[in-house]
Amino acid sequence: MTVPRVLISGASIAGPGLAFWLNRYGWETTVIERAPAFRDGGQNIDVRGAAREVLRRAGLEDATREATTGERGTRFVGDAGETIAEFPVSDSETDGATAEVEILRGDLARIFIDATDGTTTYRYGDHITALDDDGERVLVSFAHGADEAFDLVIAADGIRSSTRELAFPGEAVTRSLGLEMTYLTIPRDDADVPWWQWYSGVGGRSVTLRPDRHGTTRAVLTEVTSDRGDGVVPARRDLDAQRRHLRNRFVGLPWQANRILGHLDDSDDVYYESIGQVRTPRWASGRVALLGDAAWCASPVSGMGTSLSIVGAYVLAGELAAHVHHRDAFRGYERIMRPYVEQAQSLPPGTPQLANPTSKAGVAAFRTALRVAGSKPAKLVGAQLFSPPADKIDLPEYEHLA
Repeated sequence: MTVPRVLISGASIAGPGLAFWLNRYGWETTVIERAPAFRDGGQNIDVRGAAREVLRRAGLEDATREATTGERGTRFVGDAGETIAEFPVSDSETDGATAEVEILRGDLARIFIDATDGTTTYRYGDHITALDDDGERVLVSFAHGADEAFDLVIAADGIRSSTRELAFPGEAVTRSLGLEMTYLTIPRDDADVPWWQWYSGVGGRSVTLRPDRHGTTRAVLTEVTSDRGDGVVPARRDLDAQRRHLRNRFVGLPWQANRILGHLDDSDDVYYESIGQVRTPRWASGRVALLGDAAWCASPVSGMGTSLSIVGAYVLAGELAAHVHHRDAFRGYERIMRPYVEQAQSLPPGTPQLANPTSKAGVAAFRTALRVAGSKPAKLVGAQLFSPPADKIDLPEYEHLA
């Protein structure tokens, strides 16, 4: 029997997750990644609901728990760093702003990559430039290296997936959420605590600090923009332009803004993104399929991006292994996953602007609402405000799993 060969574009969470499960079924997997090497960086992500169950079935839950950041909860702070309200981590697998399992993106990716060591080929510093699907195989051209044929190609390379555009030109619709987020790692100091500290200031600007397990602190500068609505998510500025933009926008903002600005030049992992969602009318065409943010980006503010990737990888691999023909597998994958994705993409009204008010009155109202939500009688209600639909899926059990 011929072993199916699958090429996966993207080496973050969804790609290695898919490779892990396909390897379990005896498939041959290659993961290609545009970055020149594995990216250790990244901010805090959480694993909720059905994704936790997938990690259990994978035998990776203990490794994930051991790599968590130790974050104790979410604390909203005022101009001088005083606590306005706090929401401790929940022992629920779905509720709360801080999930029970909080882990850095790079640490979780490393767990999947280590688990595929010796069974998956990883190629860094390259990307797909052309796809020729003849119905029997997909001939793939690369920026570097000779053409190769694969049985299937899976695009798991993010919201701006270039592979998706090769196979589904013009089909994806991006919806800007009117928000930009800049991420970087900074040295830890005495102001940092094992909580997610969140400051919201005037002008739709917010500053957050989160602990990690590596002796540093993960910082995010967030700002409301004017491009909310349907349409293409704005193109990225280059890094120098982004640094200038942030200094203009955030200088003098209370609390920790100036401290973070002071590390824009010496941090080696500054990254920014215009936040949006991706909607695609189909996730498969012939022998090419989409996975993760390339298919359905729900955005970081959904709290579901990582969980969707983990669950989606599990379901796609399981359906491929359960069906003789890839067309039936792709249909099953979409039938199972699309309702789950659509729930995750349905953000609460006013998100994300309610948490990023622009006026002094808006900031005051937001802080008042937080104090009420953080009071003991309303603590449960407050936690629910930050609880995405992480368990709203009937997770299949694939009996053929070895």
